[in-house]
Amino acid sequence: MLHSLLGGSRDADRATEATNDPKPQSPHPSIGLALGGGAARGFAHLGVLRTLMANGIHPDVIVGTSIGAVVGGCYAAGQIDPFEEWGRGLTTRGVLGYLDVSLGGSGLITGGKLAARLEETLGDKRIEELPGRFAAIATELGSGHEIWLTRGRMVEALRASYALPGIFTPVHLGGRWLVDGALVNPVPVSAARALGARLVIAVNVNSDLLGHGSTIASHGSDEADELARKQERELRQQSGFRDIFSPERLIKRHFLGSNPGRPNISHVMMDAFNIMQDRVTRSRLAGDPPDVLISPRLGNVGLFDFHRAKEAIGIGAAAADRAIEDIKLTLAALT
Repeated sequence: MLHSLLGGSRDADRATEATNDPKPQSPHPSIGLALGGGAARGFAHLGVLRTLMANGIHPDVIVGTSIGAVVGGCYAAGQIDPFEEWGRGLTTRGVLGYLDVSLGGSGLITGGKLAARLEETLGDKRIEELPGRFAAIATELGSGHEIWLTRGRMVEALRASYALPGIFTPVHLGGRWLVDGALVNPVPVSAARALGARLVIAVNVNSDLLGHGSTIASHGSDEADELARKQERELRQQSGFRDIFSPERLIKRHFLGSNPGRPNISHVMMDAFNIMQDRVTRSRLAGDPPDVLISPRLGNVGLFDFHRAKEAIGIGAAAADRAIEDIKLTLAALT
């Protein structure tokens, strides 16, 4: 009796069984799309979505982290066309125009200009008003909680999801300070399943960035290190401590790099974030793998190469093309 009231067979899609909606069941299992973080590399998500749409594959559940939340949110809100047009039109100078620097806050960039651009695209649309299910992943400062933003204003949820620590200022939502969701769930497969997706397609735009992260079991100093220390001592004797630690020299050393072979502070921050995100991604995907994983080859696209959107979109489309047959076979098996 209870089974008939729920309106479906035992093998029916669990997302349909969990509702009393009298509408007829979809002929296919509910499809979830988990879009990962990766800053400028995330434009590849647009290419993936375009390819899926061209093949008649339309996600019922979309979950995104960071740039994945932005692209997924614009798609869910029916605003993928203006967002893609904006991305394709970005230039190096145009990207710099969005960098409203604020050295006195909790991030180098306030993010106000970028948020204003999102406002133009999404307006005051709320997540609960979307036709499908959507969630943006963020991380709570202090507690480290993984936060699924499933209600409220779209723009604020997206800002929280891409608030890269140290770069963008944290976002205060619902009494919590939130930053980039890539700290805890870079490719949110688990969230897509929890929101009712039976078939989950995941897109990892950082898969070929760091290789396999091998372990080097034996390493230590060598003659080159001793030579570098000797040169440093000579430099101190010639210039004096006062000159070495002057404001001008500190800026050069810490932000621009003191010599061509030494990483500057921006490189250290980005590489550290990339390494962390790669390790978390591989761990999470190993524990909860998607049904189909799409991995665009974006190793040569930098985190802040937003002016290369057209190239990234094409790479994403090519990667999705390679996965279409697997997606169709998996759909057929679950139908």
